[in-house]
This record gives sequence, structure tokens and C-alpha cells, in this order.
Amino acid sequence: MIRFMKSILSVAAMTIALTMIAQAEPNLADIPLKDINGKDTSLKSYKGQVLLIVNVASKCGYTPQYKSLEATYRKYKGQGLVVLGFPCNQFGGQEPGSNEEIKTFCSSNYDVTFPLFDKLNVKGAEQHPLYAALSGKDSPFPGDVKWNFGKFLVGRDGKILKRWDSKAKPDGEEITQAIEAALAAK
Repeated sequence: MIRFMKSILSVAAMTIALTMIAQAEPNLADIPLKDINGKDTSLKSYKGQVLLIVNVASKCGYTPQYKSLEATYRKYKGQGLVVLGFPCNQFGGQEPGSNEEIKTFCSSNYDVTFPLFDKLNVKGAEQHPLYAALSGKDSPFPGDVKWNFGKFLVGRDGKILKRWDSKAKPDGEEITQAIEAALAAK
């Protein structure tokens, strides 16, 4: 009887531990999102791909990074990279436009073809759950996003691999090497 009780307690402890691990590592793919057209979506359609998630803005000193983000997307999309743009107006009011205005700006000025999403908050009381997972206390790279064009690299397995601030160039050596390593990991 004691052996049986120990087995039950062992299974219960294991179940609790696995539940805690699962809660500590949120599944990014399950987080509800809206695309730039306001349609409900998630990251599930990008399963098995490498993601470069970027909070973007149209009136920022870093806005020209749209050009190198698009070039990076075009260079590696055939290998499984997807660049995902998340407009945010939290830094100096540098993304005041509507989704339609953002979409028009990106396509007419930078020929952006990578997916864009609904404007969201990347920090603060109204932080979107995606950014809570990317930058929250359970992230491997915790801490508030400091400005527009912060970048997160997510591996094919959905794990957050790297994080860069605004100054890191999407086509710079450090990001390029990290993307290539993530794409090589099958």
C-alpha cells in the first residue's frame, strides 16, 4: 500500500512539474492575433518556420529598416524565414496611422511583402500577450521593448532564440548569422 501511495504521489508531482514547465513556456502559436486587415489569426500558420518578429513604426528614425527587413525576408523566405511586422504607436507616437494607412505606407515606400499585423502595445498595462510572452519574466530575454524596431528571433520549434534592440540591422552580420543558424537547425 505504501509503495502504491508513493507511486501516486510521484505521478502527481510529475504532472504538476510538467504543468509548471508548460505554463512557463507559452506557446507563441496559440496567442490570438489580428492581421493588418483586422482578420483573426495566430502564428499557427507559420509552424515549422523561423520567425523574425519586429515592432515597426512609419515615422521613426529606424523606419528605413523596412528596406532591409524586406530584403532579408526575400533572401531567406524560400528556406523558411518569415519576417512579421507588428505596428506599435507607444514610442513617440511614431505609428499614428490606421492599419490601411500603415499597409499603404509600407507597400508604396518599401515594397513590403512580409506579413503585417494589427497595431498593438508591446509594453505597459495593455501589453499584447504576444509581447508578454516575448519579453515577460518567463522569456529567455526578459525586459521591456525600449523602442521601435526591436527584434525577436523564434526558431522552428517555437522557442525564442535571440533578441536585438532597434540599432541592430536586419541584414547585419549578427542577425544574419543567427537567422542562418536557426534555418539550418531542422
